[in-house]
Amino acid sequence: MLDRRQMQEFAQDGYVVASQVVPDSLIAAARREIDGRIRQEPPAPEHHGPYFYFLATPLPEPLTALLLGSPALAAAESLIAPGKFETPNHAQISLNIPPWKHRPGGPHVDGLTPPEPSGRPGTFTLLAGIFLTDQTTEDSGNLWVWPGSHRSSAAYLRALGPDQLLSCVPYPPVDLSEPRPVTGRAGDLLLGHYLLGHNMGGNTSATMREVVYFRLSREGHRERWRDCVQDPLLEFEPVRSSF
Repeated sequence: MLDRRQMQEFAQDGYVVASQVVPDSLIAAARREIDGRIRQEPPAPEHHGPYFYFLATPLPEPLTALLLGSPALAAAESLIAPGKFETPNHAQISLNIPPWKHRPGGPHVDGLTPPEPSGRPGTFTLLAGIFLTDQTTEDSGNLWVWPGSHRSSAAYLRALGPDQLLSCVPYPPVDLSEPRPVTGRAGDLLLGHYLLGHNMGGNTSATMREVVYFRLSREGHRERWRDCVQDPLLEFEPVRSSF
C-alpha cells in the first residue's frame, strides 16, 4: 500500500517508485524466463540500446507472478481504491543493452502509434514497471520522465478536446519540466500515470537493464477514456483525497 506522501508525489510528478515490493525469488524466476527468451530470440550481436519483447496472453507465469504473486498489484490498486484493475493481457520485457550513450530528446505517450483497430488511442490508467536489475545511477539504462507532464497534457486536452490526443504524436505540445532518470533497485515498483511523458535513456554501465512493464486499465476505463485524459486524477480517488 502506498502512503499519503507517495500519493501526493504521484499527483504532483505523475509517478512514484515503491521500494522492494517484489521478492528476490520472483525476480530471479523472471530473469531466468527472460534469459531463455533471449537465447531463443536473441538480439543481433551488434545491437546496443533498447530491445523489447511484447507478449500477449497466455503470459509466462514467472512474469505474471511479478505483479499478481507479489504485493505489486495491491500497491498499484491503492492508488485507485475502491476501483480494481482488469487482469492484464500483455506484458513488455524492456531491455537496454550497453554500451549505449544517449539522452532522450523528448517524451512520448503510449498507445498512439498505431491506435487501436477501432481508431481510439490505446489509453490505459497506469504503467507498472518492475525493476529486475539495479538502476541506482544515471546512465544505467534508466527510464527518463518529465515530472508534471501528465497535468500539462490533461490541461491541453481539456482546452482542445480529448480526441486531439490522436494528433499528439509523440507527445502533446506543452511546456515541459527538466527530465530526470528514474532510479531504483531490483524488486522496486514504478507506477506512472498514462499521460506522464517518458522515454529511454542511455546505458554506459556493465549491466543490461531489465524491466517488465504492465499497462493497467481500471475497470470501465475504455468507456471513460475521454474524461480520464482531461482530468488526470479522475480514476485516482485516494490520490485526490490525500490533499
